[in-house]
Amino acid sequence: MSSTPSRLSLRRQLLLWLLLPQLVLWAGGGLLTYRIALSYAEKGIDQSLTQAVRALSRQVKPIGSGLLIDFPRAAQDVLEQDPDDRVSYTVSSPPGQFLLGNQRLPPPPHAPAAFGETLLYGGELDGQPLRLVALDVQYGDADAPQTLRVQVGKGTAVQQRIARELVADLLAPLLALGVVLSLLVYGGIRRGLAPLTRLADQLENRSINALQPIGMTQAPSEVHALVQAVNGLLGEVERSVHQEKRFINDAAHQLRTPLAGLISQVELAQRETADPVLGTRLKKVLTGAERSAHLVHQLLTLARTETTARRDPIDLAALGREVSREWTPKAVAAGIDLGYEGAEHRELQGDALQLREAMANLIDNALRYTPRGSTVTLRVEAAGAQTQLVVEDNGPGLSEDDLSHVFQRFWRASEQPGGCGLGLAIVREIARRHSGDATVERVQPHGLRVVLTLG
Repeated sequence: MSSTPSRLSLRRQLLLWLLLPQLVLWAGGGLLTYRIALSYAEKGIDQSLTQAVRALSRQVKPIGSGLLIDFPRAAQDVLEQDPDDRVSYTVSSPPGQFLLGNQRLPPPPHAPAAFGETLLYGGELDGQPLRLVALDVQYGDADAPQTLRVQVGKGTAVQQRIARELVADLLAPLLALGVVLSLLVYGGIRRGLAPLTRLADQLENRSINALQPIGMTQAPSEVHALVQAVNGLLGEVERSVHQEKRFINDAAHQLRTPLAGLISQVELAQRETADPVLGTRLKKVLTGAERSAHLVHQLLTLARTETTARRDPIDLAALGREVSREWTPKAVAAGIDLGYEGAEHRELQGDALQLREAMANLIDNALRYTPRGSTVTLRVEAAGAQTQLVVEDNGPGLSEDDLSHVFQRFWRASEQPGGCGLGLAIVREIARRHSGDATVERVQPHGLRVVLTLG
């Protein structure tokens, strides 16, 4: 089924609207899961840091006017041995005056709200993110208390890595489920649109004359409504075609009969009069009547080619030989050598009457516009899976400018009486009715070749 390139097909639009929200939700769910995992990891760090800073503060004991820090070196090495998950601490008294630990730990943005309460904050150490906690405690005499600040910091790289791994472990099965869901959605859309595809195939493979109703027994109600609308349109077209055919037949009878009678009466008058002036006038009347009759015939033929085209098995080569024999007397009278060349047999599906009319128009044009002593050849030959019908002459031919106009209706390259400018237009229309086209080209050193390529 063909579609406009600038527009998405219905299948693609459905896939887009069904799968795009799924992708957005999957990405949003991954981001939300990552945030939640980081939040829980941060809560775990905060809890462990709070316990660590309180435990460390209990290891600092006042002795007289000084402090006893009971924190073994082994415990300090254990805290700082993992560079990716390092726990650092510092002890200062008064706050800001370093006593013990890692002096480079960033200070808190402000003092804790009260003694014995912790303050959690973030910072960096050696370019690595840290989560820190600060705790202020009092020691010494009640009259002159002193403040001790304990800070503990822990890197968050490991927790972030764990959060990413957790998100990956959660999203991987969700992605697999999303792929399965996408395949199911695609299959459902394809199955749901199958009746439309069958309808498009039926319409696309129909010939122009196949106006019978479309039959679809298994289809959704929406497609049935569309089929009924198309069948209604086909019925209207069929009635219109029948009316047009009836009009053409009536017009053929009403126009041809009076013109034939007029021509007969003029010919009788010519034989019965001896007046040269009257004879000249009657000759002009006869020429005009014959031209009108020819024009009527061509117009009716053109109308028929635009409305009907049968598809019957015919032997185009045999038809070409027959038409050549029919036109041989007229060619002999005009002093032109008319002959047939090409295949002995060439079968195709077509309308014998229309193809006969196309050959007759081509031969008539060639005989009409080539001088005495010329040669006109009708040829039928294979062109791959197609068939070519060629009429070639060695007459004067046409100029390059005229070649682009030869298939236009009522265009004539010559003022010679007798033609009406519809012959080649009819020929092209017949070729297109047979799934082909007509082209014209010059023959060297002079002449013209008209080629009908038929499907």
